[in-house]
Amino acid sequence: MSRVREFDTDEVVQKAMEVFWRKGYEATSIQDLAEATGLGRGSLYAAFGSKHGLYEHALQRYVQLTTDATRVSLMQRVPVRQVVRDLLLGRIDDALKEPGRPGCLLVMAITERVPHDEVTHRIVRDAIAALQDSFFGTLHLARSMGELPPETDIPAVSNFLVTMIQGLRVMSAVCRDKAMLAQVVDTALLVIPQ
Repeated sequence: MSRVREFDTDEVVQKAMEVFWRKGYEATSIQDLAEATGLGRGSLYAAFGSKHGLYEHALQRYVQLTTDATRVSLMQRVPVRQVVRDLLLGRIDDALKEPGRPGCLLVMAITERVPHDEVTHRIVRDAIAALQDSFFGTLHLARSMGELPPETDIPAVSNFLVTMIQGLRVMSAVCRDKAMLAQVVDTALLVIPQ
């Protein structure tokens, strides 16, 4: 008879996500994960198969949390430029509020794992697509309500804003100057036609 799991999988994945976010995949040991989650190595391997299996769950959790937060932010009933500005400034605030955290787990996955890890590449690709879809929907609605000119290239603007978010995450990891980053956001908003 097999033993019943005596832990909350969501809580374990959340704690593991924090470790991977703080240290990155390569620098995180299974011992780090065991200490953070309070589980033994054997329990972690039994539940997730490997360090990479736990990483996949942690990255998917991060993507879900950030995707949900982005969708909520983009659904605000204010002019589209304000919605986008608030979202981008919010990403800066999130990045700067924890000095020990090196930025965005998704960006870390892109630079650390995507070049040689197909599963991580798929998770990241799907996350980027979801972000593009969120911007596309918001911009399309704004255009239908007359906030944007009919000729607005919504896919191009959406792709630019997705790239902008990732760039802000990278810059906020190395530049802690909120005023400078806010100026970059204001410059980026010029791409949204009036």
